[in-house]
Amino acid sequence: MKAFLKPVLGALALGLSAAAMAQNVTISVASFPDLDRGIKLAIPLYKKLHPNVEIKLTSLAYADHHTAMTTALATGANLPDVMAVDMGFIGKFAESGGMEDLAKAPYNALQYRDKVARFTYPLAMSGQGVMVGMPVDIGPGALFYRKDLLDKAGVSEADLTRSWESYVESGKKLKAATGAWLLASAVDIKDIYIRSDLKDGEGVYFDKSGKPTIDNARFRKAFELAKAARDAGIDGKIGAWSNEWSEGFKRDKIASQMMGAWLAGHLNNWLAPESKGKWRSAQLPGGAFGSWGGSFYGVPKKAQNKAAAWDFIKFLTTTKEMQIEAFRGFDAFPSLIEAQNDAFIDQPIEYLGGQKARQLWKVAAGKISAMDVDKFDPVAAEVVNAELENVLEKNKDIKAALADAQAAVAKRVRR
Repeated sequence: MKAFLKPVLGALALGLSAAAMAQNVTISVASFPDLDRGIKLAIPLYKKLHPNVEIKLTSLAYADHHTAMTTALATGANLPDVMAVDMGFIGKFAESGGMEDLAKAPYNALQYRDKVARFTYPLAMSGQGVMVGMPVDIGPGALFYRKDLLDKAGVSEADLTRSWESYVESGKKLKAATGAWLLASAVDIKDIYIRSDLKDGEGVYFDKSGKPTIDNARFRKAFELAKAARDAGIDGKIGAWSNEWSEGFKRDKIASQMMGAWLAGHLNNWLAPESKGKWRSAQLPGGAFGSWGGSFYGVPKKAQNKAAAWDFIKFLTTTKEMQIEAFRGFDAFPSLIEAQNDAFIDQPIEYLGGQKARQLWKVAAGKISAMDVDKFDPVAAEVVNAELENVLEKNKDIKAALADAQAAVAKRVRR
């Protein structure tokens, strides 16, 4: 790893003072799987540059980590120097008031804005423009599908991706020919459709004034498509990350999955390693582009070693070699554009039948809109999912469901 030892990455270039470099420092990092694998990869590489810096990693399960960090920010106790935050929580943490504003001195993170995927910075900011995290990886949306099952049903990739209606029709042919479900859950269609037509600066659930924007044509179409998939019997009614979900892949019962590009690594490493060569990746149906997750690192206001924490964050997020190392190590698609342009993008992926799928993911990353986030997005998502469940399971009228969702969200988030 000689690239890590270039003089440009020396102490002064990384922004640490000579005094700080002379001291022994321990940086505490709080993260979650699989993002914590990036920290484990980074520690020995960073220590080659800074042998006096110790990095102490604490990793909890995804939900437990974010619960613990929410509590820590509220109480001001047990805070790490470096805090990992998933995209689903960044809005909540941005509004907490407990994180350093990385846009301001001495961090000055806005200088890196043009170096990373354009949709990442708005995600890391509060409504007041406070930037609480540096993007370390992104999840450009992709449609993964079982080519062997599609071939058996006489369904092509073009059939799957031409339109959402064509996607559903393909599922009917697939189910009849193979008995497999096209997708695990009809909810997946809703999740991507409500994000796919947004313009830069728009939010999924709220407008700029904080008013819910749920009772509209975008959500109505999303609900209609999900209902069409459920009525056609082409989804397994299975939630992601459940035991049934992983078994569905292992038993050839789920023929496609819309998710972040990182799913390829999960399929290969633990979900369905025996299906090597059978999966392919495509762009999402109907010309949609969206982001499935993304990770950030921030510095709590009450962190003990802010200068060292920020230096380590910069190493993780703005160093091409480190970003590529994480990409190679655990399929974390880099936020850094320079890393996206690395030759590694052009290498075939054996699990995907030799397909150069990373090229597709790079294209998707460049087309994702720069959405605004709101601290009440998780609340709105919970309400919307409950109403969609009423539509799918109880045949509730879609128009009534969306009106009820709009009213419920407005009541719960009174500003």
